[in-house]
Amino acid sequence: MHVIVPAYNETPMLRSVVEAILAKGYTVVVVDDGSLIDQSACLTDLTVHFLKHEINLGQGAALQTGTAFALLNKANFIVHFDADGQHSAEDISALLTPLFQKKAEIVFGSRFLSKPLAIPKRRVRLLRLARYINFFFTGILLTDAHNGLRALTATSAKKICITENRMAHASEILFLVKKHNLSFTEVPVHISYTDYSKQKGQSAWNSIRIFFDLLLHKLFE
Repeated sequence: MHVIVPAYNETPMLRSVVEAILAKGYTVVVVDDGSLIDQSACLTDLTVHFLKHEINLGQGAALQTGTAFALLNKANFIVHFDADGQHSAEDISALLTPLFQKKAEIVFGSRFLSKPLAIPKRRVRLLRLARYINFFFTGILLTDAHNGLRALTATSAKKICITENRMAHASEILFLVKKHNLSFTEVPVHISYTDYSKQKGQSAWNSIRIFFDLLLHKLFE
């Protein structure tokens, strides 16, 4: 089982994120997406696979690179996990359980299925908007459409070939889930909101870019 951690200039949090995943006994694949700093320096004494893009391509591209690497290394299950400290390694087992039980081929984490959190109001508005935009384009209504914490079987990962390099990849995954008729479910996960993670979150401008990326994807699919 491989956990893919795409990272772009995430040195403040990267080591603690990787250590938490390793402590659970999982294999970690860090994909440095053309960072301006040497992220490998903070991981030199840890047992991780470290891949690097020479230029910044976007989180979608980093996830595809990591997923392809995991498949080449015969991973049975693959988890996507953010590097900014928002996600909890404690939630990985909950993501994997429906896959182990063969109740789903892909599992999405949802912050809205867990105990209420102090989610910034602006973030809530953007996430609600994203939920319905995704439903309009994909026909799939998730409670948390842009949560980056998800788990896939190797078989489904081979069908989820991400071509949207940047943040529209989360919606593209839903396109592909529907296209290939993959079974899916959502499980509650916990999101930690810190000053650092909020600073790294989606801006309104990025949300607009995602909308137009989705529109182009729909027009040319």
